[in-house]
Amino acid sequence: MFCQLRPVMLLYRVLCIAVIFGMSGACSPEYYKAEADEEVYKIIDSKWHDSFGQKANYLISDSDIPPSPNDIQIEKAIPPSGVLSLAQAVAIATVNNRRYQERKEDLYRSALDLTDVRHNYELQWLATIDGAYVDDSVKDNEFKLASGLGTNPEQDFILADGIEIGTSLAIDWARYLTGDPRTTLGSVLSASIAVPLLGLGRGESKRDWEKLVQFERNVLYAIRIFNRYRKTFVVDTINAYYEVLQRRDRVTNAENNYKRVLESKERLEMEAKAGRKTRVDVDEAQQNVLRAQSALVSAQEGYEGTLDNFKLTWLALPTDADIELDQNELKALEEIGISKPDYTLDMAIETALLQRLDLANTADAIDDEVRNVVLAAEGLGPQLNITGSINYTSPDETETDFQNLRFHEGIYNFGFDADLPFDRKLERNAYRRALINLERAQRTYDEEVDKVKLDVRDAYRDLEETADRYNIEKNSLKLAEQRVETNKLLLDAGRVSVRILLESEDALLKAQNDVTTALVEHLNAKLSFYKDIGILQVRPDGMWGQ
Repeated sequence: MFCQLRPVMLLYRVLCIAVIFGMSGACSPEYYKAEADEEVYKIIDSKWHDSFGQKANYLISDSDIPPSPNDIQIEKAIPPSGVLSLAQAVAIATVNNRRYQERKEDLYRSALDLTDVRHNYELQWLATIDGAYVDDSVKDNEFKLASGLGTNPEQDFILADGIEIGTSLAIDWARYLTGDPRTTLGSVLSASIAVPLLGLGRGESKRDWEKLVQFERNVLYAIRIFNRYRKTFVVDTINAYYEVLQRRDRVTNAENNYKRVLESKERLEMEAKAGRKTRVDVDEAQQNVLRAQSALVSAQEGYEGTLDNFKLTWLALPTDADIELDQNELKALEEIGISKPDYTLDMAIETALLQRLDLANTADAIDDEVRNVVLAAEGLGPQLNITGSINYTSPDETETDFQNLRFHEGIYNFGFDADLPFDRKLERNAYRRALINLERAQRTYDEEVDKVKLDVRDAYRDLEETADRYNIEKNSLKLAEQRVETNKLLLDAGRVSVRILLESEDALLKAQNDVTTALVEHLNAKLSFYKDIGILQVRPDGMWGQ
């Protein structure tokens, strides 16, 4: 649109335009970020089923959405003493762990991708304005202004059955800004519709709708993947925590062993001075002391390295963070001992096939491929659309009115378009690929079923094996303790050699370490069993339950 303006009026209009641009750009980046968060988490919340697990600790770290009261707050998880209980360590890992944060971001991005696709099916408004000032020495100076307001003319609305509806509303609203009291708005309204009667119709409508359906389902899959990861994460974190305690227990055992062999060596020295033992016996005991001292140093270094790795890998804390793990957790685990779930192997496998979230995703992938096969099959035959369109305009004169659309002078079109199946090679190939993909999805599901069964069988065997081994190691420890005490008495009586005593002390150290190892491995097997059959649940505080 073009108009002539006086300098004062020109300035006034330019200011008006600037205000409009200022209003349109008033939304800050923080506003759009918060708006995205609100839409994304609304999608996630709507698709999160209770059977997936409790809804907690899934917001990304920079989210503007307030955390749930159930979510873990990091400032409450670190005690002033720096001694972390198991629950506190899991809480810190849930908040800080970098891999966990990436999984939350993957979930967020799946819902964000869905908002992109959904946007294509929403009403989209466009506004444009162009202006230029022309200084002509021959003609009067001129300010040219052209503008438009309306819906996206390239946008089509697609319904589930493939019906495609296109609308466009364009309004020349800049004339209203010129201040001419006789001028309002010039408008154009148009609409079109295409209804497929045979096959895919135009061919893209149903495919576009399928794209939306797939992205909707992808969010569901992402929620299942995230919750499956949460279960694996809590099991791995607990195992890593107890591995550190196991290493610390080895240090304690090594310290006690060093004190025992040192005491034995000192007693032998006294007996050698009295002539009851030889110098060879003393030297042999001294050598054992040096081995015990070396083992203690090695155990201490192994513990410190494992603790540093736990800080960095699981807690995402610097290695110089002044924290340690609560040794009372290992004592509590020893008091609990071992326990076997009330599941037979057949019951466990049946439960896993019903409860495993990753298996549910694989099963639903078959449905996705079935829909693709149906779409590809519809593209093989004749394609027929019934089409129609309308177009109305308001008078493009000085005296105009937005409400004066000329419906009686509108342009109406009705017709059809057909595509006969003379050349369907590309469609044939697409159909054949879809069939292959369906077969592949079915094989993948069958393989996953077999893997789930194998996982459960292995977990069930590990659970029984670690329980039996723990009992064996407990008995072995009792025997080792008795051997040391007996050999001390026999050595004093001169009935056994020094070497027998030293060997029994070494066996005691090994038995102590083996008991702790068996206990921790049994806990690992039990948690893995619950995870593999799908009944392990992650509570909002990050710990596990059933």
